[in-house]
Amino acid sequence: MIQISKNLWAKAELFNPTGSIKDRPAFNILNTAKKQGLLKEGDTICEATSGNMGVSFAWLAAEMGLHCVIVMPNNMSIERKKTLEFYGAELIEVDAGDFDSAIQLRDDLCKEKGWFNCNQFHNKLNIEAHYHTTGNEIIEWWHNKELGQVEAFVTGTGTGGTLMGCRKRLKTLFKDIKTIAVEPSESAVMSGGEPGLHGIQGIGDGSKFLVDLDVVDEIITISTEEARARSKRLALEQGLFVGISAGANILAAERLIEQHQIEGPVVTFLCDRGDRYFSCL
Repeated sequence: MIQISKNLWAKAELFNPTGSIKDRPAFNILNTAKKQGLLKEGDTICEATSGNMGVSFAWLAAEMGLHCVIVMPNNMSIERKKTLEFYGAELIEVDAGDFDSAIQLRDDLCKEKGWFNCNQFHNKLNIEAHYHTTGNEIIEWWHNKELGQVEAFVTGTGTGGTLMGCRKRLKTLFKDIKTIAVEPSESAVMSGGEPGLHGIQGIGDGSKFLVDLDVVDEIITISTEEARARSKRLALEQGLFVGISAGANILAAERLIEQHQIEGPVVTFLCDRGDRYFSCL
């Protein structure tokens, strides 16, 4: 947990093995499948992704002796694509921002070829991973501090796994905590808008997926340019070289604190490293 300002704390998920928070659900999904006998060495896994989850699956596939096929919109960063290649994954690209087609192609390939469908967008193991690890680690860390009750937690949503899993775990200790979702203003689906092209890779994938909006207290929209600018400032002013979605999280949390005059702690996430975005920062 890194203190960003007086009452804003960010969990530094950039220190995971591949540098993003997505290592957690990927690890849970594949290891559960292995334990259940659904996966064995030499099998093929397939996933549709904006990048980070694909990198996590590619890493684990290399470690577990699996073949990995990733379906990704072609407007994702070149760094993501190169990283997938280095882990030995096969990349299939679809049109820019077209996650519906990516998901449909993944489903079709898995059905046709008998591949294991990781199904991150509808897999409850995604939520479970963040309940038992990400959210639990915040609580364990908080037990050792005297910082008071966390008033809100703020996170961008792609699949919704982080939002739902962490909310469920944090509610066990912080009964009155507010749940704040962040999405791109160019693709404000949860706010009632239409899917659209944006540059905050990893969130705003065009649908609500695992998110239960009934438990979300507020949705904050951040534009791509605002997120990019805030992520650059984190590097320049605080030495935190993080991705664009982390910039969106921080800016949304800061706006929440200012608009609601929040005095107590607010928690968010630094989702991944900035070196995955050189080509688009």
